[in-house]
Amino acid sequence: MRDPKDAHSREPGFRIRHAAEEDAAAIGRILRDLGWFSDINAEAPEESTGRIERTLGRCAARTDHTAFVAEDDAGEVIGYVAVHWLPYLFMKGPEGYVSELFVRRSYRCRGVGTRLLEEVRKEAVRRGASRLMLVNSRNRPSYKRGFYERRGWKERIEAANFVLPLKEDR
Repeated sequence: MRDPKDAHSREPGFRIRHAAEEDAAAIGRILRDLGWFSDINAEAPEESTGRIERTLGRCAARTDHTAFVAEDDAGEVIGYVAVHWLPYLFMKGPEGYVSELFVRRSYRCRGVGTRLLEEVRKEAVRRGASRLMLVNSRNRPSYKRGFYERRGWKERIEAANFVLPLKEDR
């Protein structure tokens, strides 16, 4: 059972708290509803829930990962954010890499994403982080409407983001 004292912040209509393993099914529903991730969409909901639950459990057992959820007044998870604290030899403090920030469609443009990012910012300050970083695809609605830029995030035009898919190597 969730401890109500774990609420980090409360806004009208929702609150932010640390994610827990029992949030896995709700997070899976948010991801499936987006329709962006072929692996999530191809697997059974129970499989997604189990994988997300195990990942949340591993993250909770470590200090280099943090996940927060936003839940409405009825206790339904309406959004979440995951951040990884990466040590760099050239920085005075870690960099917080925001790897996921998703909000249910019906709760977008209500301040949920903003409050999740603010909770991450507070955690970064508490940890003595040097900066926060995230990747946002230019074709996503959040990029097109300037969501991050309006919240003080700066796009690094001079940097390129590369990925090396390893799916074939498994």
